[in-house]
Amino acid sequence: MRVNFSISCIIFFLLAIQIKTYADKIIVDKNTAINSISKAIEIANPYDEVIIKSGHYKEGNIIITKPLKFIGENNPVIDGENQNEIFTVHADDVSISGITFKNAGVSFLKENAAVRFENTKNGIVSDCKFYGNFFGVYLAKSKNCKVLNNYFEAYGKKETSSGNGIHLWYCRDSEISGNKIKGHRDGIYLEFVKQTTISKNYGSNNLRYGLHFMFSDSCRYYTNHFEKNSAGVAVMYSRYVDMEGNMFNNNWGPASYGLLLKDISRSKIERNYFIENTTGIFIEGCDGSEFLNNQFEKNGWAIKLMANSMENIFISNNFIANTFDLSTNSRQNFNKFNANYWSKYDGYDLNKDGIGDVPYRPVKLYSIMAQQNEPSLILLNSLFIDLLNIAESVFPSLTPETLVDESPMMRKLN
Repeated sequence: MRVNFSISCIIFFLLAIQIKTYADKIIVDKNTAINSISKAIEIANPYDEVIIKSGHYKEGNIIITKPLKFIGENNPVIDGENQNEIFTVHADDVSISGITFKNAGVSFLKENAAVRFENTKNGIVSDCKFYGNFFGVYLAKSKNCKVLNNYFEAYGKKETSSGNGIHLWYCRDSEISGNKIKGHRDGIYLEFVKQTTISKNYGSNNLRYGLHFMFSDSCRYYTNHFEKNSAGVAVMYSRYVDMEGNMFNNNWGPASYGLLLKDISRSKIERNYFIENTTGIFIEGCDGSEFLNNQFEKNGWAIKLMANSMENIFISNNFIANTFDLSTNSRQNFNKFNANYWSKYDGYDLNKDGIGDVPYRPVKLYSIMAQQNEPSLILLNSLFIDLLNIAESVFPSLTPETLVDESPMMRKLN
């Protein structure tokens, strides 16, 4: 009996020391002996809580090498004084919340960030505010990290002197959700990232892209909102990407678009909204992807589809009041359009099955002319252009003969 009791005690003790809990609370207050964050970190044990009271803290670059939980109370401000990185984390299981980070310094040799996680896992940044930083949150070679419900605002005027709001490099299994980002170079940037979820973020007025990622496979992006960015959103050199339920609107400019897809394969773009962009989607070098149930409304060009994009399918999309629904740079077509709704379709439905009896050719001769010679846009609503488009639809000479929606829908799809 005693032996069993002793063994039970030993097992309980071993389990207890393996459980990671935040044991003690250390209070940082300008009016006490522990009046700096660096001092609190020095005396803290792993998994302690560091409570930072209201105040303005200027401590240079604060290095964190042990698992700790930082909690801001009454909105403390940590200031990089436009010179330093602010928090640099080299430990697993570090959590940061409720803190305002300001003025991480611009550097052309080092990508200074307000908060950087380097070679870590299980890091969390939540409910913080970031103002005037070069980079906001920077995750490098880290996994299982979360950046949740933060606010980012930067004031750079040029891309070269601005960093990204949230930046991930060589990361995996992370979650970026509920953040608002404005004024950075890119709102969210990912490079060599795997199996990461980007959701419920709002990016506006960023100098380049609201979202920009490269070489990042098996990621999911849903219910984000990107508007009034210089060039919208860019997704490049990636596979198995799901983009669902996002809003892309009011991205205007001579080289702007809601969404740029370049060298993307085996991906799904579904139930997104492209409203009032210069170009809804620009597609180049993409193959084997699905475009389903999207809405394109009041764009200059709904879709620009380059000739090197093959085996993509466009089904059950709405094309409403766009200047041009579709443009391409080739007479050949290796993609499939079927059962889409086109507001410019003027065919008929004699058997009342909801499907047009006459196939629809979405590429107009004038769209090719306008793309090659922009000043010709002055003729947009002229009778001459209408006659050219009608003649081209009957005897295709410059538009792709096989790019046809055989089953155009008579009514807008839900």
